Amino acid sequence: MERTVDVAELVDRARAGQPRAVARLISLVEDASPRLREVAAALTPYCGNARVVGLTGPPGVGKSTSTSALVRAYRERGARVGVLAVDPSSPFSGGALLGDRVRMGEHATDPGVFIRSMATRGHLGGLSWATPQALRVLDAAGCDVVLVETVGVGQSEVEVVSLADTTVVLLAPGMGDGVQAAKAGVLEIADVFVVNKADRDGADQTARDLKHMISLGRRDREGGLWRPPVVKAVASRGEGVAEVVDEIENHHAWLVERGELGRRRTARAAREVEAIALERVRSRIGGLRGGTALEALAGRVVVGELDPYAAADRLVEGVGG
Repeated sequence: MERTVDVAELVDRARAGQPRAVARLISLVEDASPRLREVAAALTPYCGNARVVGLTGPPGVGKSTSTSALVRAYRERGARVGVLAVDPSSPFSGGALLGDRVRMGEHATDPGVFIRSMATRGHLGGLSWATPQALRVLDAAGCDVVLVETVGVGQSEVEVVSLADTTVVLLAPGMGDGVQAAKAGVLEIADVFVVNKADRDGADQTARDLKHMISLGRRDREGGLWRPPVVKAVASRGEGVAEVVDEIENHHAWLVERGELGRRRTARAAREVEAIALERVRSRIGGLRGGTALEALAGRVVVGELDPYAAADRLVEGVGG
């Protein structure tokens, strides 16, 4: 089946807005297809236009509901929207446990929205390893905004900041010491804070706590830094969502004005290139002398014939050869 794939035709169809072509391209990415290099080359001329917004936060804050509400708000503003919802993996099939995201079902028939659930497949950091390439697919397919919703695993979700132009951190009242518990992790990556479920008791206090923490964190720093706003919302009713979009747009304007957008995207591309290069090196190490070289060197380290650095040098020499 793989041999019949016409990558150029798939890309043309994806750019014409055909969801099946977009889905097929993302599947090639997720499956690490032998055609992946060809896919990347075909997509590259059309990339760089989409704004990437990451949504993260502790479990139970309503990330999927908030994502759906943001899709609705962006569509009302005429934007084409892509969603990459990164879910935990099934230990049996490796697939995404939450599947088609039934909570976003209202957008299923909208041709201006593309939603894809992606499995983490054991990857730490809240994102799938394939997410950067999937972002390229949606960008090239003409999405104006791509929302990346991470799995709800707490502080390890900070990896989303490496992909997003703007990172939205969601919290909810009634989390007890949740704000303090998360302070060293996801709270430090936020460009916009959203206190979701703001109709519950404690929403005002949660917002005050966040503003206080922001003021403490910024007090001694040099001027001109972005100060994350705190927005209260009830995503299930659409309340406050327009304000969230406004703050995301304000942050984007600030990024452009300060030249920060280019810096963030260059850093993102550098990490992507590095990850691909490291994967190629690992692959070559695995194939070195039938895959036995690393094990043989490790054995020599164990018996004291080599130190780990000398063994690593020999391994790198073998890969380079």
